[in-house]
Amino acid sequence: MKRLVLALAATALLATPAAADLKPGAKAPDFTAKAYLAGKAHTFKLSAALKKGPVVMYFFPAAYTGGCNIETRMFSEAADQFAAKNATLIGITAGNTDRIEEYSKDTQYCAGKFALLADPDAKIALEYDTVLRPGRSGRTSYVLSPDGTVIHAYSELKPQEHVSQTLGALTAWKASRK
Repeated sequence: MKRLVLALAATALLATPAAADLKPGAKAPDFTAKAYLAGKAHTFKLSAALKKGPVVMYFFPAAYTGGCNIETRMFSEAADQFAAKNATLIGITAGNTDRIEEYSKDTQYCAGKFALLADPDAKIALEYDTVLRPGRSGRTSYVLSPDGTVIHAYSELKPQEHVSQTLGALTAWKASRK
């Protein structure tokens, strides 16, 4: 009976969406990570991107998996809308990091529209409190202002609303600055 209770508790924990502890108003941790844009490797530094404007970042569990494929394709399709708002768009994962280079140029998903970052050992995901399970990023999206303040955080395992949530928050923030 004790094993059954432990198994059910573990299953419930793994099925629960990650809660983004970085709430609006919090300072986003700076990081540097290996990134790929259309298959080309480079180093991404958050503080450098913030100097150019707001940053929209989404964490996803693993490349080439069902929900992540949907989410990445949706962000790819909306990439021009984020660029029109002078925002840097990035995706970050701790899962299948050995496939990020390939995923970043895959025309079905990212299509080279924005950088994808590898997060081995989920170190960045831990700093942003978006870990689905050990070694896996959760599904959380953040909008950061140029000073590194969290404007918006959205955590939901279903990928469908991440683009509209982040684009809406970015649009509202830009409108409030006029």
